[in-house]
Amino acid sequence: MKNLAVLTLFTLLLAACAAAPTPFNSQTPMNPTKSPQTQVSTPAPGQVEVWLTLGNESKKMSHEAPLALSAAQPGEGARIEINTDLRYQQFEGAGASLTESSAFLIMSVLDNQARDELMRNLFSRQGGGIGLSYLRQPMGASDFALDDYTYDDQPAGQTDPDLSDFSINRDQKYVLPALRAALALNPQLRIMGSPWSPPAWMKKNNQLHGSELLPEFYQAFADYHVKFVQAYAAEGVPIDAVTVQNEPNYATGGYPSMLMPAKAQQAFVRDYLGPAFEKAGLSTRILVFDHNWDMVDYPLEVVADPAAAAYIDGVAFHCYGGDVTAQGRFHEQYPQMDIWFTECSGGEWAPGFASNLSWNVRNLVIENYRNWGKSTLLWNLALDEKAGPQNGGCGNCRGVVTIDQATGQVTYNEEFYVLGHVTKFVDPGAYRVDSGPSDYRLPSQVAFLNPDGSLVLIVQADAAVRFEVSWNGQSFSYQLPSAGVATFKWNAGQ
Repeated sequence: MKNLAVLTLFTLLLAACAAAPTPFNSQTPMNPTKSPQTQVSTPAPGQVEVWLTLGNESKKMSHEAPLALSAAQPGEGARIEINTDLRYQQFEGAGASLTESSAFLIMSVLDNQARDELMRNLFSRQGGGIGLSYLRQPMGASDFALDDYTYDDQPAGQTDPDLSDFSINRDQKYVLPALRAALALNPQLRIMGSPWSPPAWMKKNNQLHGSELLPEFYQAFADYHVKFVQAYAAEGVPIDAVTVQNEPNYATGGYPSMLMPAKAQQAFVRDYLGPAFEKAGLSTRILVFDHNWDMVDYPLEVVADPAAAAYIDGVAFHCYGGDVTAQGRFHEQYPQMDIWFTECSGGEWAPGFASNLSWNVRNLVIENYRNWGKSTLLWNLALDEKAGPQNGGCGNCRGVVTIDQATGQVTYNEEFYVLGHVTKFVDPGAYRVDSGPSDYRLPSQVAFLNPDGSLVLIVQADAAVRFEVSWNGQSFSYQLPSAGVATFKWNAGQ
């Protein structure tokens, strides 16, 4: 985690210009703990379902009165034109990271009833549940763990190149039970692994914090990835993808981390990790980079080697530097390479609900997907009232939910609703479809065609706007209040 000041600037600017929104109507906002247990289904033909969140918090994924599709009429003004014949990348999923800190809070601090309620709201689509569809898991300790650990720690001066002591027993206490509970609620849930540091004995400084991987242990680190995937699968938690190394351009003495220059990552994937996965018969996907937008030259260098690229399934980006258009620039040069968005955190540097809602939906949802992203993954799924438990690193980050350790109270933060506007409605495997250009005359928007034939349109606007949505000779109109986010869903029959 670094360069969080970038997010501060964005959110302060948005807060300065965002007017207090006026409620669109008087329907009751969705309460994650009190909503009736109803499943979001494909709307009836000719009917458009609407869910609305407003920056003044008067509505939070409120299920609004449905709209009717009617014959499209020519006219002037803001018009979003959807063409399902033009299909782009497929959606993989959205969610966050069940760090050891998050898993500890959920599995240890909450009583059984509160835990079950929270997990339903996070991983089920029933009632107020948002149905998170993807998680990114640290492989060992991160800056949000109870303390430092890896899966093959050794006494000082000892090594284990054959990984005979490899064990995921540490994760059996909190992390794996939480993951299995999430999978029971959403069997479609996919999981990614990302290491913050290999075991200390593999590194030049013999510490988890900082430094680089010793060349003589490249094979051991590749085998470490293999054993992680195999061990988690044996526990009923399949790993869909791994990233090679979290934030490889940043090493710190404050928490587990490691430098891995682009040339080193290229060689590691080409000569060790790719062949190791191939030899083990793993279908788990390999993603490279896993760092900030402003470092796009790094992944461009890694994938420039065709022998390395042959093993690479995608490139992962974080939000803490630069902007989301870096994903589009990467796609222009390597259109065959998938793009993932894998980390961004909210925090007390940006306390405003309205500005956070707007920035996150516009950048991490709409523009992310319009710039070829296949996922939206935030950082901690849950943190406590003191932004912890912390293991170094960010001291004021915010989780998707906050769990008060003293009272057990759960607070659903703006990130919950940001993700919910996607995961409750967009199914894994959905195609992004054409919805017109990014145009200053239009609200920000992105559209998806689900495998079941339903269409989903997500719209965000800083200022109040009236717009028309046109599709297949039919249309509907909508007035979106300022600092508003709306998700529309209707049956396209495709």
